[in-house]
Amino acid sequence: MSDRRKQYPFDEIEARWQRHWEEKGTFRALSPGDPGFDPDKPKYYVLDMFPYPSGDGLHVGHAEGYTATDIVSRFMRMRGYNVMHPMGWDAFGLPAEQYAIKTGQHPRVTTDRNTDRFRTQLKRLGFSYDWDREINTTDPGYFKWTQWIFLQLYHAYVDDSGRARPIAELEKERAAACPEEGEADRRAYLDSRRLAYVAEVPVNWCAELGTVLANEEVKEGKSEVGGFPVEKRPMRQWMLRITDYAQRLLDELEVLDWPEGIKTMQREWIGRSEGAEVDFMLEGTGESLRVFTTRPDTLFGATYMVLAPEHPLVDTLTVAGQREAVASYRSEVANKSDLERTELAKEKSGVFTGGYAVNPVNDERIPVWIADYVLMTYGTGAIMAVPAHDERDHEFAQAFELPIREVVKAPGGDEAGESCFSGEGIAVNSGLLDGLETPEAKRTIIDWLEERGKGERKVNFKLRDWLFSRQRYWGEPFPILWREGKHEPLDECELPVEAPEMDDFRPTGTAEPPLAKAVEWVAYSDEAARETNTMPQWAGSCWYYLRFADPRNSESFLSPEAEQYWLNSRDQAGSVDLYVGGAEHAVLHLLYARFWHKVLFDLGYLSRNEPFHRLVNQGLILGPDSQKMSKSRGNVINPDDVIADYGADALRLYEMFMGPLEQVKPWSDRGVEGLYRFLGRVWRLFMDQNQEGEWVLSPTIVAEEPEKELNRLLHETIKKVTEDTERMAFNTAIAQMMVFVKGFTGADRRSASALRTFLILLNPYAPHLTEELNVRLSERLPGDGGDGKLELAEMPWPGHDESALAQNEVQFIVQVNGKLRDRIMVPAEIDKEALISKASASKARDFLEGELVKTIVVPGKLVNFVVRS
Repeated sequence: MSDRRKQYPFDEIEARWQRHWEEKGTFRALSPGDPGFDPDKPKYYVLDMFPYPSGDGLHVGHAEGYTATDIVSRFMRMRGYNVMHPMGWDAFGLPAEQYAIKTGQHPRVTTDRNTDRFRTQLKRLGFSYDWDREINTTDPGYFKWTQWIFLQLYHAYVDDSGRARPIAELEKERAAACPEEGEADRRAYLDSRRLAYVAEVPVNWCAELGTVLANEEVKEGKSEVGGFPVEKRPMRQWMLRITDYAQRLLDELEVLDWPEGIKTMQREWIGRSEGAEVDFMLEGTGESLRVFTTRPDTLFGATYMVLAPEHPLVDTLTVAGQREAVASYRSEVANKSDLERTELAKEKSGVFTGGYAVNPVNDERIPVWIADYVLMTYGTGAIMAVPAHDERDHEFAQAFELPIREVVKAPGGDEAGESCFSGEGIAVNSGLLDGLETPEAKRTIIDWLEERGKGERKVNFKLRDWLFSRQRYWGEPFPILWREGKHEPLDECELPVEAPEMDDFRPTGTAEPPLAKAVEWVAYSDEAARETNTMPQWAGSCWYYLRFADPRNSESFLSPEAEQYWLNSRDQAGSVDLYVGGAEHAVLHLLYARFWHKVLFDLGYLSRNEPFHRLVNQGLILGPDSQKMSKSRGNVINPDDVIADYGADALRLYEMFMGPLEQVKPWSDRGVEGLYRFLGRVWRLFMDQNQEGEWVLSPTIVAEEPEKELNRLLHETIKKVTEDTERMAFNTAIAQMMVFVKGFTGADRRSASALRTFLILLNPYAPHLTEELNVRLSERLPGDGGDGKLELAEMPWPGHDESALAQNEVQFIVQVNGKLRDRIMVPAEIDKEALISKASASKARDFLEGELVKTIVVPGKLVNFVVRS
């Protein structure tokens, strides 16, 4: 930027203040036990969603949420709170490992370089992070406690009340209840109840990446990273029994201060549904097939059944003539993601097994098909299809010419016709249910099924247990050994379990993880081998908010003192006061963090049963082309470039002024330049250039109180900025500060105390500029309320004077025979006679010829003269 365009010397100011804050430790949050800690000072915990430090660095979209939390942090400090505002790195993960495979460079080197870049960029933006609390998930001092939490899950189960308890208690109870039980059977029972357990499950396997992928990492049958083919494959995996917490995750969501849309996404992912499980006998096999349905009242309308292609009974049911077709279809489906399989708009596909089931309510023989729209991960992996009353069943039945039988009459009595009716109505063609309304029909048929042992009431959840294994090098190793085919935990004194140094991070070409290549490391002893899977990236980000409260504790994941102070918010459900991040993490990260938190709460380590009390999702900042920022589109805006041209304060201010924080909005270079020019006006409100071109304090600034109208503007600004900052309406707070600057710019004498108050209000938004102006103001006028020793960050937030807001004058409309003739300003306390006199002397006087019939006065609004010609 040329000197001609430079509105003020931001490049000198910002670097100097950033060094000062770091050297002084201005934003260090004191904890119990720290020198100078005040236990009576209220705490406020502000948290950003954990960033993954990629090689691309930050773009301006990342800075939006960080700026919002920084404003709140600075604001709350000024209001007397001990604010914890930390930052760290979610640094394990597949991208660093893939880079290591391509280059041969250890993931640690890549990760350290990326975190250094992110840290430098964040510091250039002037964020008030307490860098003494910085954590990194790849630090052994951190993942030691991730492994420790895993062991708490391994050593816990959920009792009948829905609370986690030590599994040692269950072991004692089992021994007392079943004293003759053998050791192997008892172990199997305990393992079946553990919150961390091993199971063989169908997973998304990517041979090219050599790892299992989460559903979210698979796009259209290919890996999100690299675009490699993904197939479904049964594999031995570590699982976490999050389903035991499904109801609590649903119920305890309600008290949280979260956006309703995010709560809805959580509810839908958990997917609670009430209904019945019903047993259908499979013809000629002696087996029964259990299905879950939310509409047992439609059993009489079931005209076929559908199994998930992976269902274990498919082979039993399939007749010889259909085996080839079934095998071919199952192979085809293996490469599809769950999302692809259940997409409503897709063309329905499936294959008849040749087998039949018997409907338990009418003994009707119905065909059994397999189709990809039924998943093993929901319900029992099988459905009874009622095509007259389910849209997907209806489309499938039409595609394969299967019978459609109406068993629920719509309230209006219309026939089902070519479409289906999925709502509640009156049962028809349903034997004992005919004439019953849907709720009563449900109760009646479930009672009937239970009395005959053919089914039972059931609550089901769409939520599945958390698949917790990855076949990667760059992740947390499990603190688990295998001995004679059985798993056992390491002792806590052996933590952390660190991965061995390796040069070859490539997949093994089999289901064996890369760690299997480290033969000496794997061989724990002659009898025992280490687990070679690693934890998913979600593990470290599940609990990082807890570690921030006590990041250097080597004896515990979190001391009781730190937990009680920072995380025990007694007047609210959640521990963290404010959590800000993108909505893309609204489901799984929040769900997993809530799960781990509740387990630790149940086991007595935490005082609150929820991690995040208030949640705010910032909207995306799109590129200048109104598209999502991405390297491939070439529309990424680097904050370093913006800071070089306009300064960090201008970038911060612009991102908050673009619109409400939650909205999606496009980037505009002209927009950021406009906010930069505003900051230039703020600078010139205080500073003039002398003949030598040096900036000096303006002689218009005086050590006196502002005149009445400017004082009213000051207190309007205090009130508006305070209220808007409290509710995170940052754009309207900035707009009010613009009004203030415009009003004071026109004043011949500018009150130093009023201007200093304005600097406090602007400081959370533009901290570098305001701190610099405060110092320069204090040097010239030390006696106006600022002694030059206190920084703005250490000053108390001002309160407004309600009496100063009183309007001294009010506007009245003057009418003649109801027509507007003038507007007048009069003292607020004017009496009626004086008001009428002033109104009659206004421009309305030219229309008052004739007989004055009456004068109407509406207090505070208008004077209307009624005149007869």
